[in-house]
Amino acid sequence: MYTLDFILIFLLGTIIGSFLNVVIYRFNTGKSITKGRSVCMSCNRTLRWYELIPIFSFLIQSGRCRRCASSISHQYPLVELITGIMFVLLSWHFLPLLLVSYSYFIYSLILYSFLFSLLIVISFYDINHKIIPNALVYLFSIISFLSIFVLYTQSGFTIIIPSLFAILSGPIFALPFVLLWFISKGKWMGLGDSKLILGIGWLLGYATFSSLVLSFWIGAIVGLILLIPSSSKKNKVNMKTEIPFAPFLVLGLFITILFNFNILSLLIF
Repeated sequence: MYTLDFILIFLLGTIIGSFLNVVIYRFNTGKSITKGRSVCMSCNRTLRWYELIPIFSFLIQSGRCRRCASSISHQYPLVELITGIMFVLLSWHFLPLLLVSYSYFIYSLILYSFLFSLLIVISFYDINHKIIPNALVYLFSIISFLSIFVLYTQSGFTIIIPSLFAILSGPIFALPFVLLWFISKGKWMGLGDSKLILGIGWLLGYATFSSLVLSFWIGAIVGLILLIPSSSKKNKVNMKTEIPFAPFLVLGLFITILFNFNILSLLIF
């Protein structure tokens, strides 16, 4: 019934993902994010419109520039694909809200689509540079904080005074990780991760605990996989290798929201 709608939403997501790639590569470089044509990173040739079609152009060109034949980063189609899938899954998750209110559905979809688009940029920026930009994580935290003051009722949207825990949930969950950063002098965890958890705490409230546990599980599994020596090349990952944690925090957050994940339910026999 909604197949065509989901296809269109996926295509919209890939287009947004293409823009997110621009943000990821241009942020903090002095280049304008909204101005200037996209160019080949190797030969600096301005790309034509048909070279910028999300995912499709990369596949048609076999991942290479049409002029200099240099390899195009796989990050481009990956971000576009992830964003497209994210848009579809969020639409599916919030679909039941259509039975409540169309405006509530649109509000929730726009809010979380924007937040996770921002988190995709943060994740890939962290992967590339091993740092979380303050401007982006502060924006995420501010929007998460403001969202706790908005409530939907049968009469529509209203501004509320949230509970004390809702207001303190961000600092409560972030503080232990700030202490880890302080004690280890940044060796165990970056301060940027703590700032990210601050926003996650405001966004999820009590469910933040489940999200964080899931993030550590995923991080541990991926870390163990990366430690396995490769047969084709020398393994460069060891126990001292710095692995960005933001992607795991974002993935844990996404799974928790999408499937209403509750770690406590797994502990009840």
